[in-house]
Amino acid sequence: MGNGDDCIFCKIIRGEIPSKKIFEDEQMLAFYDIDPKAPVHFIVIPKRHISNLSETKAGDTEILGSLVFKAQELAAKLGCGENGFRLVINCKSDGGQTVDHLHIHILGGRSLKWPPG
Repeated sequence: MGNGDDCIFCKIIRGEIPSKKIFEDEQMLAFYDIDPKAPVHFIVIPKRHISNLSETKAGDTEILGSLVFKAQELAAKLGCGENGFRLVINCKSDGGQTVDHLHIHILGGRSLKWPPG
């Protein structure tokens, strides 16, 4: 687990890179994805740098639960509550993770196919 100095998401958290924020508190940040794959596509990240889901520890269950709860709350607020949405956590290279900072993609606003790819 790195310290996040060169992490693009840590730079967004610090305000060094702009983002279209949806929500922010002391633990997390939610913002729209810059390359959306659905009409609603945003990301929820912990403010503490965690490289990926495999790097989490038992003590991280509270932040993980908070991220998921906030994801569904914001999805509903953005109009995806009735018809549904998808949460995606990519983990490491084979899992499709391209930013080395734990994040949840929330996609909705259209019917999503399975399998995703």
